[in-house]
Amino acid sequence: MPPDAPNPAVKIPPMWATMRRFLPYLWPKDAPSMRRRVVLAVFLMLIGKAVGFAMPFAYKAGVDRMVPGMEPGVAIAMALIVAYAGARFGGTFFENVRNVAFESVGQEATRNLSEHVFRHLHRLSLRFHLDRKTGGVTKVIERGTKSIDVMLYFLLFNIAPTIIELSAVCIYFFFKFGPGMVAGTLAMVGLYIWFTRLVTEWRNQLRRDMVDLDTNAVSHAVDSLLNFETVKYFNAEQREGDRYGGAIRSYAQAALKSENSLAWLNVGQGLITNLMMAGAMAYTVWGWSKGQFTVGDVVLINTMLSMLFRPLDMLGMVYRTIRQGLIDMEAMFKLVDTPAEIVDAPNAPALVVEAGEIRFEDVEFGYDKERPILKGVSFTLPAGQTFAIVGPSGAGKSTIARLLFRFYDVNAGRILIDGQDIRAVQQDSLRAAIGIVPQDMVLFNDTIGYNIAYGRADATRDDVEAAAKGAAIDGFIASLPKGYDARVGERGLKLSGGEKQRVAIARTLVKNPPILVLDEATSALDSRTEAAIQDVLSSIARRRSTIIIAHRLSTIVDADRIIVLEDGRIAEQGRHAELLAKNGLYAAMWARQAAERVEEVLAEQASGEEGALADAPGR
Repeated sequence: MPPDAPNPAVKIPPMWATMRRFLPYLWPKDAPSMRRRVVLAVFLMLIGKAVGFAMPFAYKAGVDRMVPGMEPGVAIAMALIVAYAGARFGGTFFENVRNVAFESVGQEATRNLSEHVFRHLHRLSLRFHLDRKTGGVTKVIERGTKSIDVMLYFLLFNIAPTIIELSAVCIYFFFKFGPGMVAGTLAMVGLYIWFTRLVTEWRNQLRRDMVDLDTNAVSHAVDSLLNFETVKYFNAEQREGDRYGGAIRSYAQAALKSENSLAWLNVGQGLITNLMMAGAMAYTVWGWSKGQFTVGDVVLINTMLSMLFRPLDMLGMVYRTIRQGLIDMEAMFKLVDTPAEIVDAPNAPALVVEAGEIRFEDVEFGYDKERPILKGVSFTLPAGQTFAIVGPSGAGKSTIARLLFRFYDVNAGRILIDGQDIRAVQQDSLRAAIGIVPQDMVLFNDTIGYNIAYGRADATRDDVEAAAKGAAIDGFIASLPKGYDARVGERGLKLSGGEKQRVAIARTLVKNPPILVLDEATSALDSRTEAAIQDVLSSIARRRSTIIIAHRLSTIVDADRIIVLEDGRIAEQGRHAELLAKNGLYAAMWARQAAERVEEVLAEQASGEEGALADAPGR
């Protein structure tokens, strides 16, 4: 299969620029023990190379003492052969001791990099995470962090020793065999490196394509499995299987092309190294025939070139691994270099919540500049009161909650809590002061106790049990065989909608925030479950500044004020009775929902009557 031309549109990451990014993980300023281990590993590497370099000379001397007439000195020849074997063992011994000394350095560097990337991802904005596929991001991190350990090892203990070994061989060849041998050795090594780099650059493009297709396939799989219920609802198993199969087929074709290209590289490398060995050995045998060299010299040059070929034979693999690692690390460092959209102001103080007053002042915001969502929204929520926000879909209700948490910054205007602009305080303190019960609470695939305790890092078992009682879920937990240690499944799918909402409420009770946001917390529940949950929500909203984002107007009739949004602006506001009296947008929404409720009741009654007739005698 002839090589394809590399794609010039794809930029190969600069090697030294990327290497400079991870070298601090090899030589960390705040970890002197790691630096000592690096020095020890390098020292052991140098000793190993010195011992290994002495091996061919012992072998040569032993062979030279095996010529006719030197039989009485057989003991010396045997001792030299034993020294040769000892040098071989010494090289292996120091190499493995060096690996032991360096292993913790590689693992610690990988750990530090993984932790740094993970923390940075959590600092990035909601916008970033909504635009990226989770499976693709995790795959990028996995590849990048695995690359650093391999690259550190090859750079320190393959490339550097190969350069030292090549230098020593050339020096000896110069004084023993003349400059011609040195020139030939360097020429063949240069040809080998040039060929390896040329073919590897081509293979890197093939690998880049393969990695992209692999990431795409993994993202498809993760996305499909996370939404397996939706797949089943729409009878789309075959469709998802075909979609994943297509992604895997594309990856398999790219992987096959990449692996086949390896054969071309190995054939070319083998030709160069064997031509070099043949030429050097032929030259040595010719010199032996002229009386210039001994049989031991033939053995010595064979052993030296074999020692040199061993790392050179690995050079192709090392170069490919490093280049591939650079590609993987480039993608990971792009994540690291992604700037956080929402950052604390320099020397920002912590938010101090004394009463809990919330004020929106002429707030304007849009996820895209071309499509504004909020257009000059202003309102004040007095401390301890409950405000409800209603309106048509897309009016900007949930956007208000996201802005309050400062997942995004406003385009204009400002948001204040107890007179403090939320952009001027620390994000951690802001979010610690706000609790939320969303419409769809996604739970961790862990125990119920863990998910409830997640509301506060230092929550005790007593806090968890008290919160479960406050959320009226303690009875359900007690009925489970494992109680608080029962696992909730992926995204909490082992629990019903009402049970998940009660866990979410309990989590908020553990957090015990002065400000509460209920973002359509009951809109996905049936009427009976909604009524039960609503009683719990009403109890936890007391004595807290509460914003209720609602779809069903019947759940917010007792709010201190109701704000009606339309097209990103406040169309109406007031109490329930006042808004009905205005006979405006709120009254129209109320009438429409009332009519829908009547239709639901009539439908249920009709269904019940049909069931009764079906069960009547004689039917």
